[in-house]
Amino acid sequence: MTVRCGIAGWIDRSLIDSRLFYPMAVKTSEDRLAFYATQFSMAEADTTYYGIPKPEVIERWAARTPPGFLFDVKSFSLFTNHPTRPMNLPPDLRAELPEALRAKSTLYVEQLPPELVDEAWERFRSALEPLRAAGRIGAVFFQFPRWFLPSSRSLSYVEQVQERMHGFQIAVEFRKIEWLDARHLDGTLAFLRSRDIPYVAVDTPQGHDSSMPALHEVTSSKLAVARFHGRNHETWDQRNAPPNVRFRYDYPDADLREWVPRIKEMERSAKEVHAIMNNNYSNYSVKNAQKLEELLAAWQK
Repeated sequence: MTVRCGIAGWIDRSLIDSRLFYPMAVKTSEDRLAFYATQFSMAEADTTYYGIPKPEVIERWAARTPPGFLFDVKSFSLFTNHPTRPMNLPPDLRAELPEALRAKSTLYVEQLPPELVDEAWERFRSALEPLRAAGRIGAVFFQFPRWFLPSSRSLSYVEQVQERMHGFQIAVEFRKIEWLDARHLDGTLAFLRSRDIPYVAVDTPQGHDSSMPALHEVTSSKLAVARFHGRNHETWDQRNAPPNVRFRYDYPDADLREWVPRIKEMERSAKEVHAIMNNNYSNYSVKNAQKLEELLAAWQK
């Protein structure tokens, strides 16, 4: 299997509430994952963005999925320079924060004592180890925010991220168009290729300041990734909008067909391609992922 389709968040509340995917008898998170794994060969875990999971939770993910199933995992928000609530840190690490930081509503990684940052990284790696040991890990996604600008400092940080996650495949998604402008594009791709780091291609609504082009360059021989955020122009720029509002978009077949030749081209250059639906509203993501699989299979014929 060289192209895997799946969705971001198999326990997304909107998907569950739609009652259009999971059988009525499937009630628990563990049972939902087991059922999901009968329908798709991969999933993206997004709960790891909001906190460092406990290893026993990750062990259950591995136990409830068949051999060959893969998880792509989002990085904890702290490691991608996103604002992180102190409450999202493990309690014992939160207790080690300087008092002034504990009182803040959000933290950034550069504000934390270096030894606490080191420990947070170690906890994150250790939490994911059960997936790696079981052969269930695809990639760890580092989705950098709009204020993560192209610079030597930023490139150095990506290198540090890769080193911190030694033994795990990382992939990088940029949210700032300057990474791909005429001045920086060649350097961005050359840097990622030199480190064998996959560039995460994205499908987003075009024409916004925060829009990223549908660039499908392959920068790693191991893995290529495409993530589908929907094309909802009305909600794309809404601040603090929840995912099921911002990414509410049901891809018509014509939109998905645009990506079939791109994915097939990516497949020629990478050992494996992951196509992930992040349009989390109702059953849109699973329906669109299944349709994309159908279109890719028909292309092969």
